[in-house]
Amino acid sequence: MSPGGPGRLERAIAEIDGVARDLGLDGFPVRFEICPADVLYTIGAYGMPTRFQHWSRGKAFWRMKTEYDYNLSRLYELVINSDPCYAFLLEGNSLVQQKLVAAHVYGHSDFFRHNFRFAGTSRFMLETMAASAERIRSYEFRYGKDLVETYLDAALAIEEHIDPYARPDGPAPAARSGGRHAPEDDVPYADLLTLGEPAPEPPPPAPKRLPERPEKDLLRFIAEHARDLDDWQRDLVGIVRGEMLYFWPQVETKLCNEGWATWAHTRIMRRLDLSDAEAVEYAKLHSGILQRGRYRLNPYLLGFKLLEDIERRYGTDHLWEVRETQTDVSLVRNYLTRELVAELDLYLYRKVGDQWQVSATAWEQVRDGIVRSLTNGGHPVIVVEDGDYNRAGELYLRHCFDGWELDATYTERTLPSVYRLWGRPVHLETVVGDKVTVFSHDGERVTRKVRGPAQRRVRA
Repeated sequence: MSPGGPGRLERAIAEIDGVARDLGLDGFPVRFEICPADVLYTIGAYGMPTRFQHWSRGKAFWRMKTEYDYNLSRLYELVINSDPCYAFLLEGNSLVQQKLVAAHVYGHSDFFRHNFRFAGTSRFMLETMAASAERIRSYEFRYGKDLVETYLDAALAIEEHIDPYARPDGPAPAARSGGRHAPEDDVPYADLLTLGEPAPEPPPPAPKRLPERPEKDLLRFIAEHARDLDDWQRDLVGIVRGEMLYFWPQVETKLCNEGWATWAHTRIMRRLDLSDAEAVEYAKLHSGILQRGRYRLNPYLLGFKLLEDIERRYGTDHLWEVRETQTDVSLVRNYLTRELVAELDLYLYRKVGDQWQVSATAWEQVRDGIVRSLTNGGHPVIVVEDGDYNRAGELYLRHCFDGWELDATYTERTLPSVYRLWGRPVHLETVVGDKVTVFSHDGERVTRKVRGPAQRRVRA
């Protein structure tokens, strides 16, 4: 419990709520819960308090809890994108820590409500996930926990391969020529022209390609077209896909979201009447949040610095537009400058032999490298090319190669999961060492076949 009891914290949150509104933050109403470490890290491992059980969540819990127990890291809060917005605070934090975290939460809530990538997400996902978890428990009772877990493992292995922004195409417009109607467009005259003549036999329809164009949403394609899945197994795939669709906007806006929440808590805390001791404690906490990472980008730091620079150069009004219209890719592409690259000492590096070496320091190369690492949430783009490959119902996938090779070991371990769901041989085309290479799994083993030199980059 925070020093001074819950009353002081409630008054502090009420004050923070008023300051947030004065600043123009307009998020969902926030409901705060104070949780012991075990509960908070359980929610953190699952991502939501009502999600279905799976062994991988337990693995994540013990990793996070061990880091907390050894004071290697601390999870101060968790925020749920819902209406109202639920925030879970760590029991035992000091009052200043809780104030900072609450101010940070108001930034997240505002971002969830206004950023365009979240416009289509369900604000009632807590209830949806609870219902999904109940269905999965019923499947475990009916078909056995081991079998259900096998298909969940397979679906979760490829959960990032969805397409949240695909839209169904409408029918193609009828062709017209030269502003005049062709005879067949005028039904009565067309009937007169063919009166008394034998009707020509229509040509047999050409077999349709499955899919008609490359399909990025692998989970949806499998759920709709896998021939051997039972309804409950398709439902499992659909549950995994639906939950990933909910989380995907957060994957695409980690820098923006954390940067905006950090910007918000900075402005709010400046307006609070802190004692000298509280101000010092806050300064230490804030500097810890913005600490530079040695091996990876700190999203709090980079996002915050980008937004502060935007506010300085373009004004606060433009900053609100950025909060509404940008993703991580567009934020870095449009607003990372030479000066910020130098200030933050950003560079690219790669492994050469057994050593990590700096590979680029020029600011445009650094910017483009960061953009590439953020594209598609940092995951490779893999599309379905043919769902009836070899006319045998086999699945042919293609990696849209962008210069970064797939991890061969990970690929070989993942293909059996795709086979488990599809039920027939699976093939994946990619580029390995400038050679077009196809990984295949036939249900027993994974093989590789080199097709030839890669003449060009493969794109969707």
